[in-house]
Amino acid sequence: MLTTTVTISDVRLTLDELIASIRRFDPETRAQVLDALLTDEIDARLSALIERLSERPPADDVTDAEIDAEIHAVRRGAPPT
Repeated sequence: MLTTTVTISDVRLTLDELIASIRRFDPETRAQVLDALLTDEIDARLSALIERLSERPPADDVTDAEIDAEIHAVRRGAPPT
């Protein structure tokens, strides 16, 4: 594992120590830590995706009517036309 040191309110821990401390938490608290980390990761990935998509030119080969027809076909369980 990495030996990066993190300073939090004058408490110094290596990454290994931090991970060991988190592992001592009860399952619900560990889940909260995981949720916080995943939320940050997901937010970053979604922001990057939105940025990439916003740089693309809009699709002009599909009309709104065609999109609506495909949505309705999928909802009916029929193959799109």
